[in-house]
Amino acid sequence: MHLKKVETMTEASYAERARAKKMAQAHALEIDDALISDLVETFYRAIRDDALLGPIFEAHVTDWPPHLARMEDFWASVTLESGRFRGNPMLKHIAIGGLDDRHFNRWLVLWNRTLDSIAPNDAAAQVFREAAERIAGSLLTGIKVQRDGLAGVSRAKEKQSC
Repeated sequence: MHLKKVETMTEASYAERARAKKMAQAHALEIDDALISDLVETFYRAIRDDALLGPIFEAHVTDWPPHLARMEDFWASVTLESGRFRGNPMLKHIAIGGLDDRHFNRWLVLWNRTLDSIAPNDAAAQVFREAAERIAGSLLTGIKVQRDGLAGVSRAKEKQSC
């Protein structure tokens, strides 16, 4: 029993050190809650004005201030390891229905434009860009698997490699 407790404490200590290290690295790049708030608010203004994505968000977001606060928590968890975000983005995006490559590509274009105008430096922008690309890819893959099964994802990858 004592060994199990030591292992759990060691794992917790490791996780805490890893979170602290990631947060210190982010802060060194000038990534903080103020930047994330500015980024999220500016990005979602662009989303709401976008002809492709605006109508989708307007149909699914009924109260913007809580949504923006939730997205700030999400990006703080991604970049600062804050642990403030709780939720399942995959289920939310699957529930929308009809999302495909063009929606995620447009989302990334708007995200990158926002980063170009908001990010304090190229290294900070790169942290957000890489995270957004991973997230978009993961969500799109999950949506395709839900809609078409694994065979549909394999077919899509075959088309991309041709």
